[in-house]
Amino acid sequence: MKYFVGIFVMVVGSLMVIKTQWFVSNFGHSEWAETKIGSGGTYLLYKVLGITFIILALMGMTGMLGEVIFSVFGRLFSGLA
Repeated sequence: MKYFVGIFVMVVGSLMVIKTQWFVSNFGHSEWAETKIGSGGTYLLYKVLGITFIILALMGMTGMLGEVIFSVFGRLFSGLA
């Protein structure tokens, strides 16, 4: 099941990178991205989100995502185990 979800998320991420104009026309501009990044910030935001989705999906399918999350946040929850 994780492979189907991972492939779906990778397809959505790829579409966000390739068809950025479609996403902007359907979901609108981001005022935060336009003010913080500058002109064209919305397009860059959608592309960065798409690449992030692809990387996280690959990490989730290979089993690396849990290890990375545990190594980053493991010390916060070390007393609970």
